[in-house]
Amino acid sequence: MSGIEIERLTQLLAKLPGLGPRSARRAALHLLKRRDSLLVPLAEALTEVQQKVTNCTICGNLDSCQPCAICADPSRDGSVICIVEEVADLWAMERARAFRGRYHVLGGTLSALAGVGPDDLNLAGLVERARAEEVTEVILALNATVDGQATAHVVADRLAHAGVAISRLAQGVPLGGELDYLDDGTLAAALRARRPA
Repeated sequence: MSGIEIERLTQLLAKLPGLGPRSARRAALHLLKRRDSLLVPLAEALTEVQQKVTNCTICGNLDSCQPCAICADPSRDGSVICIVEEVADLWAMERARAFRGRYHVLGGTLSALAGVGPDDLNLAGLVERARAEEVTEVILALNATVDGQATAHVVADRLAHAGVAISRLAQGVPLGGELDYLDDGTLAAALRARRPA
């Protein structure tokens, strides 16, 4: 039997994505075996992140400075805003190194089941930013889920009078994908989004 402290650590680790109770127990044991080289530095890093990292007041990204490094970067194209659901989506876009504009994190998607409505998302700040003189295009980079698509429609409606072009990411056959393995919705989206060869 383990002590209360170890149980608490295990329960907290089990709340992390991708860790179930057994994986959390293994992670806790691994941390405890390596107190000086892993547990203590991890605890210090968590404390530092908790104290210093906040959401950017402009875009919603996580950073230790205000505004975040992306919003403060003068080499970024301020005329294009890419809208994402969560910070993880922003980080994924940055990993791809395909976008050099600015971002706006909504903080989720609309969901009637979860009770998330338009007022629960960071929409007011987006509309204000889109009306800025330099912004010419807003890219909807929301997930291709029912909630993501519903959110995209609401965002497009809110931006209808902002005087900006609204585009969305292409959907369809992934690079290296085989038609036989794709679901019907993906194939239908690919056909609708076809372009000249």
